[in-house]
Amino acid sequence: MSDYKSTGVISLDDIEVPSDERLKAGPVVIIECVENIPCDPCVAACPKEAISMDIITDVPDIDFEECIGCALCVTECPGLAIFVVDCSYSDEKCKITVPYEYLPVPDKGEMVYALDKRGDRVQKAEVVNVRQSGKTYGITMEVDKGNVWSVRGLEVME
Repeated sequence: MSDYKSTGVISLDDIEVPSDERLKAGPVVIIECVENIPCDPCVAACPKEAISMDIITDVPDIDFEECIGCALCVTECPGLAIFVVDCSYSDEKCKITVPYEYLPVPDKGEMVYALDKRGDRVQKAEVVNVRQSGKTYGITMEVDKGNVWSVRGLEVME
């Protein structure tokens, strides 16, 4: 386990990730919620009931086989702790959908900087989809496959 409580940065050791086989099958949700707090909008947002909690203060569980990667939970999570990964269409590229609550909002086809968990630039990425729910946007970017586990945000280029 990483020391995310002191660094603020969650590592892959702190979360549940799907198998390589599941990642190749299509888009799937990844949940980086690690705190036991009373919160469950992701459970209600999931049309396939792939996200569950025994009690409201549990960390959400994800059934990767039931998840269809629709990303409805991404924009419903008040902690901005959910994203979607799709590595099914290319050996070199993946799509990642991240929550976004800043202005300006990028447009489909726009180039942005893909950021890591610390806010550092990882690579330039093309926005391939923009979806809004309330004040939160789900921004889907295409990134290099090697960066899919580090990209968690974006910065609009000026």
